[in-house]
Order: sequence, then structure tokens, then C-alpha cells
Amino acid sequence: MKTAIKCGRLFNSQDGTVSENMLVVVDGKKIAEVIPCPENISPEYKVIDLSDSFVMPGLIDAHVHLGSTGHNDPYSASQGLLGDMVCTALENAKTDLMAGFTTVRDCGSQGFVNVSVKRAIAAGRFPGSRVYASGGGISSTGGHADSHFSPYISTNLHPGPADGPYEARRLARYNLKYGADFIKVMATGGVMSLGTTVGSQQLTQDELDAICEIARMYGVHTAAHAHGTDGIKAAARAGITSIEHGMMLDDEAIDLFLEHGTYHTPTIIAAERIIVCGPDMGLQGWMIDKAKQVYERHEWGIREGLKRGVKHTFGTDSGTPSNFYGKQGYEFELMCKFGFTPVQALTAATKTNAELLSATDTLGSVEAGKLADIVAFKGDPLKDITVMKDCAFVMKEGVVYKD
Repeated sequence: MKTAIKCGRLFNSQDGTVSENMLVVVDGKKIAEVIPCPENISPEYKVIDLSDSFVMPGLIDAHVHLGSTGHNDPYSASQGLLGDMVCTALENAKTDLMAGFTTVRDCGSQGFVNVSVKRAIAAGRFPGSRVYASGGGISSTGGHADSHFSPYISTNLHPGPADGPYEARRLARYNLKYGADFIKVMATGGVMSLGTTVGSQQLTQDELDAICEIARMYGVHTAAHAHGTDGIKAAARAGITSIEHGMMLDDEAIDLFLEHGTYHTPTIIAAERIIVCGPDMGLQGWMIDKAKQVYERHEWGIREGLKRGVKHTFGTDSGTPSNFYGKQGYEFELMCKFGFTPVQALTAATKTNAELLSATDTLGSVEAGKLADIVAFKGDPLKDITVMKDCAFVMKEGVVYKD
């Protein structure tokens, strides 16, 4: 039986407009047609009445870490079991789905947990957001995401650091061999990594070039964790698809984004939560200080990028301290505080993220032929963006998970 969804207001992510009193017909996993709602709907349809709701495409979060919890647990990474992490990741993927995020991009996990979770959800074994997985992030020795265990302890839970273009190519291929959909690299230091300077470049130009070379050969996209200005620019020059965080931009970096078509995933919420909640969580002072260092510059870069036409995606870095799954709708509010219009923020989480994932044929808009990923909110986010924190209806591939 086909399903007919009566939409009070339907957001068109292709042009940012809203149409009233529309009908979306779903046949199996896909949208069959989108038409003005007739007075009488054929009895052959199962009717879902969202006449009082703001309806839009399923949301896409372009930066999560499903195996992380958002709690201050310094021992989970070194002492937890991979099985525990898989259970956590599956739970987080279900929580995100209930919050309206029908698709997420996992930007790094231990032991290919994100690949396993992607496969389990895709096979229908567990409910959850559709997952695009990177495998593990490629770092440099001593850099962000490298382990800081004793030199006498070894592990293969991460792909290992890359020192030189040969190793960079090998690790990119290693991730792809075990099911990664894209390649994630650590171009600079990070807020949460011990002993790294947050703004320092940590992968050389030839290492970044080598990783992008492999990505082009395999037809996948790339993402670079990059806070510091030099690392951001090196990653953009290499052809990295998306810069994650990108908190210390300058005019030249924005020029490079525009020249190379680089996407910017701001993840404002990640640093904001560390600064606001870190003291009460018991986070170490050096972590809070580094978050403040990059946050102070972030708003300028976002506003300047918006002014000049940089392509911005929606991503949250969920799983970082006090940045909990199902709560990342708060990022929409922060984006608007930093210069986005509500339409720009919603477009980033739908149309633009589908473009980033090379999935515009199936995701990112409510159109005939695309997957029936449809979500709804009771209020109007174009008038009050905080509405995005409370999703009322979720359909993924024609199946209703929340009503």
C-alpha cells in the first residue's frame, strides 16, 4: 500500500521556499510524487496527517563519532572493549534517527566500528541513521588522534600515523580496504588531544597530496580535521573535499575554499559545549583553554565565508564532551547566531550535505524518485530555529520510526 503524507508546510531545500498544503506520496522506499493536496485522497493510500507540521527532507549530520558518548570518560578509549563501543554506536545512531537525522557521516572510530555499524543498519538488523563511515582518521606521529600510550604498548585499533607520502597512501588504501566510504585526515592539532598545539599543521603538503591522490583514484571524498590556518590552507590546496571545524580562517584560506570548491563544516557546538560545560564536567584546563582559543576566531571566518559564498555543511562532532546524540539540533541555533539565516542552516543539513556525499540522486530533498527520508517539526524553524531541537516525525526509506 502506498502512503500519502499530508504536509501543512513543506520545505523545498533546492530553493529555500516553503509550499503549503502539499501531498507527498511514498511507494515502498521512495517518493513517488509531490503534488498539491487534493480534497479527497484515494482510499488505496495509507494517510499520515502532518497538516499541522513543518515537513522537510531527512536531516544529515556530516560530522559525528558514533562510538563516543559525550561524557568525560578518559578511560573508555584505552580500556573499553570494541563490543561495548559497537553497542554505544548503535544506540547513538538510533538516538540520532529519532532526532530527525536520517543520515550521518562518522568521521573516525577505533577498530572500524563505524563500518560495522554502517553495515548492520543498512542490512536492517538495527534501526538507526544511515551511516557514511571513514574507518579511522589518518594522523601523524604524535599528532591529533595518534595514541599517547607508553612506547612499549602497541595497538592496531587505529590505522596508525602516516609519516611521509608513502605511508599516507598506504593508510588511505588500508581504510578503503576495510570498507571506508571516505578518507578522514588530521591536518592540524586538536582541542582534545594531549600535547598537540591546536593550531599547528601536522600533515605536510606532500602527505595531504598523496591522500587526495588515492581518494581520486578510488572515487571517494575526503575530510580534514583542521583548526590552524596553515593546515587548513594546505588541505585545501591538496584538494580535500571538506574542512572540518576550520576555526582559524583568514582571507587566503577563504580564497582557496572558493578556488577549489572546498566545503566547510563549522561544528560550532563542539567548542561551545567544552567552553560552557567543561568546568562542571571536570575537563582539564588545557582542553578548555584550547577550545576558547579557536572559538574566538570562528565567528569571523563563518561570517566572511557566508558573505563570499563558501559552501557550508551541517556537522556537529557529536560525541565530544557534553555534545550528546539527539541534542545536536542546538547547532542550528548556533549557526544562526554566527550569521546563517534559518534557510541557509536547513539547506546545509539537507541539500548541501547530500552534495558533499555525492548522494543528490537519493538524499537531500523531498522529490519524486528520491528515498523517502522525511521528517517533521511542530513549529516553524524559519521563525524560531530552536524548533529544530524537537523532531516530531521521522520516516526513513518509507518506514515510520517516530510519529
